[in-house]
Amino acid sequence: MYPPCPTLKPTILVWALSLALATSSALAQAPKSAEKKDGAAKQPPAAPLKETIATDIPGVIKGGTKIVLIRDGFKATEGIIAHPDGSSVIFTEQDADKLIKVDQNGNITTFLENTNRTTGLTYDTKGRLIGAQSRDPKIGVLSPEPRTVLADSFNGQPLVRPNDLIADKKGGIYFSDPLGAPAARFREPPAGRTPLLLYVTPAGKVVKPTEDVLNPNGIELTADEKILYVTNGTNIMVYDVQPDGMLKNGREFCKGGGDGLAIDTEGRLYSAVAGLKAIRVNDKTGKELGLIPIGVPPQSVGFAGPGKKTLYINGAGALYKVEMIAQGIQVRAK
Repeated sequence: MYPPCPTLKPTILVWALSLALATSSALAQAPKSAEKKDGAAKQPPAAPLKETIATDIPGVIKGGTKIVLIRDGFKATEGIIAHPDGSSVIFTEQDADKLIKVDQNGNITTFLENTNRTTGLTYDTKGRLIGAQSRDPKIGVLSPEPRTVLADSFNGQPLVRPNDLIADKKGGIYFSDPLGAPAARFREPPAGRTPLLLYVTPAGKVVKPTEDVLNPNGIELTADEKILYVTNGTNIMVYDVQPDGMLKNGREFCKGGGDGLAIDTEGRLYSAVAGLKAIRVNDKTGKELGLIPIGVPPQSVGFAGPGKKTLYINGAGALYKVEMIAQGIQVRAK
């Protein structure tokens, strides 16, 4: 048998009771503290800056120029492209299934609806507005009607999440299908499927123009369409375009990656770099010339407006513009 428990003195009982009450009180307070921390983490993000100030990049932008917020509160923004009227810009409001148009005076209107969550935009030589559509993944005509499908699969496997695209003067279309984060997909990738850079030939066949690009995103062509730029993970690659649209002689253009891409008449490349909250400008050799800062992580960039002398930038539901020395190319909308 176990020996009988000793009788505790009253002072010890009082001490033990006090300790239990203190511990209980501390435990009761802990969840409230955690709730406060969680609450702080769930606060809405800070509002985008109303404007930022550019530093001087010779031939590109004058130091002191203001990068101005046009509006925020859009439901996910991408796909900046010049409108054919020569004075407006259009872009995608993905989560609202809309395209938005902004004229040179800042008037904002809905340009198209029911856009199948389009991300990237391009105009082809027939004047058709074509979108990289992600809800029901495809490359397809948005306007004019009918909304025909140009590509929805490759080698018998469906597209997963088309992102960016550009049409060439031959009638072909380069586009990226980077798969995207699992939470952002509307379709699971087929078994063994990897991110793809693809080309829709003028005859309508979908081909893989190079095997080099493993993590594609933004795409751009030079004005003469002899060179193609494509974001490949944390780098931007450059390729020589062949007469049949295939890509050869791939080499690194610059480090640092980027999302949307744009080009000016001097061949300088503009990259939307989210981590820098800026547009990076590189000359045609890949040398970095400087950064154009904005108040949010950018996703898309493009020249539009009269003479294509205005650079538009969007990201995180906000749209900015800045007046430039540089000028966007005149031969294509993008």
